[in-house]
Amino acid sequence: MTAPRRKILIDTDTASDDAVALIMALRSPLVEVAAITVVAGNVDVQQATLNALYTVELCGSEVPVYTGAATPLLRTLETAQWFHGRDGLGDHGYVPHRRTAEPTHAVDAIIATIDANPGIEVITLGPLTNLALALKREPSIVKNIARCVVMGGAPCCEGNVTPAAEFNIWVDPEAARIVFRSGLAIEMIGWQLCRYEAALNPLEIAEVLALNNPIAEFAIHCNSTGAAAYKIQTGEEGISLPDPIAMAVLLDPALNVDSSRHFVEIETASEITRGMTVVDRLNVTGDGRNGAVWAETRAQAVPSEVCWKIDVPGWKKLLMESLR
Repeated sequence: MTAPRRKILIDTDTASDDAVALIMALRSPLVEVAAITVVAGNVDVQQATLNALYTVELCGSEVPVYTGAATPLLRTLETAQWFHGRDGLGDHGYVPHRRTAEPTHAVDAIIATIDANPGIEVITLGPLTNLALALKREPSIVKNIARCVVMGGAPCCEGNVTPAAEFNIWVDPEAARIVFRSGLAIEMIGWQLCRYEAALNPLEIAEVLALNNPIAEFAIHCNSTGAAAYKIQTGEEGISLPDPIAMAVLLDPALNVDSSRHFVEIETASEITRGMTVVDRLNVTGDGRNGAVWAETRAQAVPSEVCWKIDVPGWKKLLMESLR
């Protein structure tokens, strides 16, 4: 007997790697996407919505798409167009022809979708503004979320936008702090997991293109500016795909092969370390040196599951299956 498909909600600032993650979810036999909500981040929220709609159309899906927060909670929006291109999809002219966004605001859609689907799994692929606003308005939704997979943070290494911070958390650190303190069962998939052997190398890129179908070609071509920017940023060849890796872990939790649970705090005051994900890896935040500073976090939050290592061959196999 086939297990019923799990319900998921995707919150995204749709650019090139987000689009591939959407494809993986929309084509998976394991999950049913109940809603896609869009937030400003990689590009402005209207462009990100158009990108989500294009991807949904390409997959032949009727999943509703909702536009959400256009700015971070307290800060001016800073995008990643330098990485993803002006339109977020490599500037190849991808535009939706049929679908339009739903009239409901994304924050209202998040609350309604979670309330209607107890046990739903939520995955965030961009800044956490939409989810933070939903949690502030209706804290009770926490009890109906079985998993919350967050693509964000740099728990053990350098950031990808500053030396200390990963982009999604850095864009709206105040929102990230609300989400991490909300009591959600968070699974943190950091940026470091998409590097080195986890990135698609030139041979693997050629293998995807050899599938010779519009979805596979889109997955590679929309990441063209991202591949060039990644080489400039890190000196590494290939296409790094943080959001699809997070989606792979949501689809198949066994791909997370090394993780541990710790309190996580988000830096909001310092400009040098803004958006840094401070992980209590040695579990010292309750002792005399740290107790006062971490008291509020420990009182409000639950420890997050921080992923340190993924099954790289398994993640790439799942990606290829999604693009066939």
